[in-house]
Amino acid sequence: MKAAIECKPGAKVLILGPCSAESETQMRQAAVQISEMRPDFIRAGLWKPRTRPGHFEGMGERALPWMQQIQREFGLKICTEVANARHVETVLKAGFDAVWIGARTSVNPFYVSEIAEALTGVDIPVMVKNPINPDVHLWQGAIERVLGAGIERVAAIHRGFSFYGNAVYRNVPRWQIPIELKRRLPNLQMIADISHIGGRPEYLLEIAQIAYDLNFDGLMAELHPDPTQARSDADQQVTPAYFRDHILSHLVERRAFSEDGEFNALVEKIRDRIDQVDSDILRLISNRMELAEQIGRVKKKFGVSIFQPPRWEQIVQRLLDDGRELVLSEEFIFSLIEAIHIESIQRQSKQMNVPGEGE
Repeated sequence: MKAAIECKPGAKVLILGPCSAESETQMRQAAVQISEMRPDFIRAGLWKPRTRPGHFEGMGERALPWMQQIQREFGLKICTEVANARHVETVLKAGFDAVWIGARTSVNPFYVSEIAEALTGVDIPVMVKNPINPDVHLWQGAIERVLGAGIERVAAIHRGFSFYGNAVYRNVPRWQIPIELKRRLPNLQMIADISHIGGRPEYLLEIAQIAYDLNFDGLMAELHPDPTQARSDADQQVTPAYFRDHILSHLVERRAFSEDGEFNALVEKIRDRIDQVDSDILRLISNRMELAEQIGRVKKKFGVSIFQPPRWEQIVQRLLDDGRELVLSEEFIFSLIEAIHIESIQRQSKQMNVPGEGE
């Protein structure tokens, strides 16, 4: 796999533009304002997959000339989302410089295979957004399907994951998932779609900084000349001036490595302590599972079911309260409790179904 998007050493990829191409005037205004930041691509959706019918679904092929004019007049590379083979054929014929596969498409292996087949033999960047559900295997599989079609310039876009319930961001980042994907595919470029993760302007800077601190390769952001008039996702779009003055100019780039001897010595000392704590945590969890097996045998002996909802509710509430006192986020505590609970149930279930005491 080679770099999907080539840029100067140390520079970050920038993919900027409106959520949707709405009119020729809107796109030209956006291009005028965005061009001074010299992005790698200007983006705009032509076809918009909406959750419910009746909402704005994009201008489709009517927007092609607007994008082509931007490409010619401003010398900017253009990209858009494709959701099927017909979209691919249309934008390739129109001379688009890159495409991305959206979250509602990457979740379906059949759709991804259809798009990959249509892109076979084409040497342009193909970016794959994470599926809407937090499954690193599904995301990796979508990327591997594209690579399997002989497409070498593939990148990933992290846009967060759908979450049913209350959350600060529009889509929960779950940063551990793109980090794990990068571990599995170390040469893969990773871009953060800060607009879809944040959902509101006030969160964009902190999300972008986290992406920089995690050594992401670049940012995608939705910029509109007048977000109040946007026909899709108005709340998460900002003006190009806002992005330049309140986000881009405030980002701090940090080095991935340091050759400073004092730094390395201090970090290694702390890492040694972290490794020891991690080992202690695993030993404690192992002890916890031994206790789960013991209680499983007791439940089997007395004919009691594995799961008691009142006890589970008590555990969750107690640990959430403890977590708050220890300044640990509810999301982290709940995911940890849930993982331990699932393993505990599996251990107890094995005890219930092994012949022995209580039979």
